[in-house]
Amino acid sequence: MVLDEDHAVTNPRKLSAMHRPKHHTSIATRLAAVLAVILVALGITAGPASAHSVDEAVLYVSVSDEAMAGRVEFPVVTLREVFGLTLEGDDEALIAELEPSLSMLQEYAAEHLAISADGRPYAIEFTDLGLLAEGEAEQRQNFVQLEFDVLGYETNGEPEPFNGVVPRSFDVEFDPFFDELEGRSAVVLIENDVEAGVFENEEEVLLTLDPETRTRTVELDNASAWANFSASVGLGIDHIKTGPDHVLFVLVLLLPSVLVFRKEWKPQTSFGSSLWRVLKIATMFTIAHSITFTLAGLGILPLPSSKLIESVIAVSIALAALHNLRPIFPNNEWALAFGFGLFHGMGFASLVQGLDVSQKTQLVSLLGRNVGIEIGQAAVILAGFTALFVLRRTRFYLPFLYFASVAMAVISLGWMYERLAEVDLGINGIVEPALALPRAFWVTAIATAIAFGIFVMERNNDRLIPLEGDDDATEPEAERDLVSV
Repeated sequence: MVLDEDHAVTNPRKLSAMHRPKHHTSIATRLAAVLAVILVALGITAGPASAHSVDEAVLYVSVSDEAMAGRVEFPVVTLREVFGLTLEGDDEALIAELEPSLSMLQEYAAEHLAISADGRPYAIEFTDLGLLAEGEAEQRQNFVQLEFDVLGYETNGEPEPFNGVVPRSFDVEFDPFFDELEGRSAVVLIENDVEAGVFENEEEVLLTLDPETRTRTVELDNASAWANFSASVGLGIDHIKTGPDHVLFVLVLLLPSVLVFRKEWKPQTSFGSSLWRVLKIATMFTIAHSITFTLAGLGILPLPSSKLIESVIAVSIALAALHNLRPIFPNNEWALAFGFGLFHGMGFASLVQGLDVSQKTQLVSLLGRNVGIEIGQAAVILAGFTALFVLRRTRFYLPFLYFASVAMAVISLGWMYERLAEVDLGINGIVEPALALPRAFWVTAIATAIAFGIFVMERNNDRLIPLEGDDDATEPEAERDLVSV
């Protein structure tokens, strides 16, 4: 089958009401507004609906400009009824019972599936066996998956390769269990169509088949580089939304961005200085992972095993977190971002590994996913920048920096152990809910409000930490902008 990463005040004296700007929109307000728009756009979406009912056979088709493949899914309840299989117990027990019957199931699927174009049938070869679990574990309905490859037109009993030209219109006949059981139907979905920008679609049914209509024509339209690019952007954003390790790496680099190291951590002098530091970190991370992302995605740079890549990514998070405790490259976190970004790029490249498409199509997909990753990364930065910048001059920031860094180092080392030992410690089950949208949006909004409250309390009690190299009583303009909210 085709088709799988810096931040938000100075030595203010107590300001009387008459000296505070009354009609000035602060930088923090603008950031909060932008953040709200981005997070709402990225995160407030409904969960996916089930693509089919538990007794419906399903045909998934994946096409590209180079190849066609797919899978059929048969409901376990139907296989029990038609073939007399027991199919009970856990997944291992199900697979153990299915394997001796694999040839029988593949032959049955081949008899009830035909794909053709211009009156010429395709040669179909069934390959792997798998299981799909729908719903909660205690109420799940399993579907047996039979994967297949379309080898090309069948000519004199032999397949004729597509030679890079896969028809965008073809006929599908799919009628499993229509004759054995009354009232059965089947559905057809286009799971992947890179040219049309369709990736991992398991929700939108394209065709419905029944005993009266067993053959229908599939028309694949909207094939364009733009459709591929725009859909790939969405996949890049989704990867950040669903990739807690990459999000944690950005957050680790974000924590010290509002500080400067001079024998110890001190608050940055201004909003602009902190923003520039964030920009350097984000830019170097982008450049680094874009290099390896593109080279590996195009097959120029060989990819190590997925287990090794993901383990190195986990180690990079731990090292970056420990760097916050004892800086090796003080005030040069951009160097860390670049170095570790090279490894993260290999992780991103696994997203397009195995796409059976032309180099032009793959380049468009790579570019789109890279843009999407950057949009997601920018959203993470904007989400944390304001709160961190406001909080940086309070006595609570350094303890927070150390605690958060240690916590993220422990989490990432746990991920490393999970990936190397191939065990599940349940870390994702703890981390992912905390980063899930829209919950993360509300957590961020509350954290920002708390940060402003703490800052105002500390300022009113003359407990703000002096800025690095600035102990005078002058309050910078950017500072007044932030605290005027």
